Amino acid sequence: MPPRRRLTPADRRAQLLAVGARLFSAAPYDEVLMEDVAQQAGVSRALLYQHFPSKHALFAAVYQQAADRLLEATRLDPDATLVEQLAQGMDAHLDYFIANRHAVLAANRVLAGDPVIQTIMTNELDALRSRLLGVLPLAGGTDGTDGTGGADREGGGTHAAVSSALRAWLVFVQVLCVDWLTHETCTRAELRDTCIGAAVGALRALLPEDPAPDWPPPGRRNQAPYACGDRES
Repeated sequence: MPPRRRLTPADRRAQLLAVGARLFSAAPYDEVLMEDVAQQAGVSRALLYQHFPSKHALFAAVYQQAADRLLEATRLDPDATLVEQLAQGMDAHLDYFIANRHAVLAANRVLAGDPVIQTIMTNELDALRSRLLGVLPLAGGTDGTDGTGGADREGGGTHAAVSSALRAWLVFVQVLCVDWLTHETCTRAELRDTCIGAAVGALRALLPEDPAPDWPPPGRRNQAPYACGDRES
């Protein structure tokens, strides 16, 4: 066991989170033991349990921290094109997913029915949806009105329809990425392009103006659409 250092409670919690994050990313959830966390942190199990009463509590705190950092890393620039913003957000998440494959699979498979973990993921997806709504050219109000309290003349809420489409798209991306981590049926670039193409296709059907005239890229406009998973036999 490394020599124990005296830390403030906040610093000790941060240290334990860092050790937990490293172990949850290195091994499947069931193989991570609280004894190993304590040993690598150089603390007693009693002190570890003072901060996190169970492995589940430690994992939830690690995953919440990761979700917060992903939201910080996903900076949607209103001066960038929609495709550029989607690509930046996808890259930030894929970087984390690849580096923390075991943790992502634990949250989405081993703990799929856990209400605490599901709340963390739902809150992150809702925050991402709100940010995307904020950069899209939506004339209507956030409640399906025309922005002045009257009914949306486009037929009952372009904003609400786009919001629903984005919610479904984010879930689609989540499921597809988790499947990709389990069975890598395409390249990372193809996975990202599949997700971007799905978002653009959904939004084009709902918005009066093309939200992504730069999609698909010029080199792919004459090619058949590619869907991640086409290679699976």
